Amino acid sequence: MSQSNALRMQPSENVSWRALCSRRDLVANSGVVAWLDDEQVALFHLPETETGEKVFAVANKDPKSGANVIGRGILGQLKGDLVIASPLYKQHFRLQDGACLEYPEQRLRVWAVRLKGEAVEIAVD
Repeated sequence: MSQSNALRMQPSENVSWRALCSRRDLVANSGVVAWLDDEQVALFHLPETETGEKVFAVANKDPKSGANVIGRGILGQLKGDLVIASPLYKQHFRLQDGACLEYPEQRLRVWAVRLKGEAVEIAVD
């Protein structure tokens, strides 16, 4: 199994995993958006990092503008953290925990996510 933020987030033992999309739906080094119940989730697939393949799942809604645009942001690295830059106001969010580097009061929701065979699975409560 590839590394994902599911491993870093340490989901509880009672977590359920739900298939969200297929691995074929992901775009390397970019974002795609999927629906999870009534919320848009931005998925970022990084197939080649120093520590292996990674997948991240964060809310697609920019907390500053309210627009669903995070999945179209630019991936990068800032202060040693993998980040996504919002395409509207350019604030940076850490993919690992959703924290905004410029505005601590802003945060993206983050889900545990994993690749299991050809499925992209997300942790749901």
